[in-house]
Amino acid sequence: MTKAKSVLVAMSGGVDSSVAAGLLQQAGYEVTGVFMCLGTSAKEGSSHPGCCAPEDARDAKAVAARLGIPFHVLNFQKELDPIIDHFVNEYRQGRTPNPCILCNTRLKFGKLFAYAELAGIEYVATGHYAQIHESNGRIRLCRGVDHNKDQSYALFGIAYEKLAKIVLPNGKYRKEQIRALAREMKLPVHDKAESQEICFVPDNDYAR
Repeated sequence: MTKAKSVLVAMSGGVDSSVAAGLLQQAGYEVTGVFMCLGTSAKEGSSHPGCCAPEDARDAKAVAARLGIPFHVLNFQKELDPIIDHFVNEYRQGRTPNPCILCNTRLKFGKLFAYAELAGIEYVATGHYAQIHESNGRIRLCRGVDHNKDQSYALFGIAYEKLAKIVLPNGKYRKEQIRALAREMKLPVHDKAESQEICFVPDNDYAR
């Protein structure tokens, strides 16, 4: 009997990453979920931005329980600090940064890869709307089917040699299909509001 492929899924507590975990489970992967704690949630009335709200961690854990998969929380707060510093310095120099690109490159497909290797897990997956295709012996990072949600641009910094070990199950679906799949899977986050703000600037006050 062939052993199932193992995959580590970055689960943020949102509908996209939750469905990604469910799709991979249905595809026969041995799925392990992980919540990346990148900081502390801002307290009410605080002037300091926060991220990784406790409810997001609870939602990710609830989805993992629903799917019956192992679930872990990793503290990457120290690794996020340089990304925040870069964000601030770029604005000071009159440039507009995209911290999500650095986060994807250094953390989700950097530190998380290292964790997967230590745990003996073969692949790393996320809920990004992008696709990976192989043609004529060459692997390519491509846009997702839903061009309105395409996130391939935010993954351009990933080292080429890592592409063969990345799985992006959401890339062949549209957002409304992902919502429908979440309902079919009876995931508790099927109707959760979408989050598009930068995690450490939850109030969009970039100047502060």
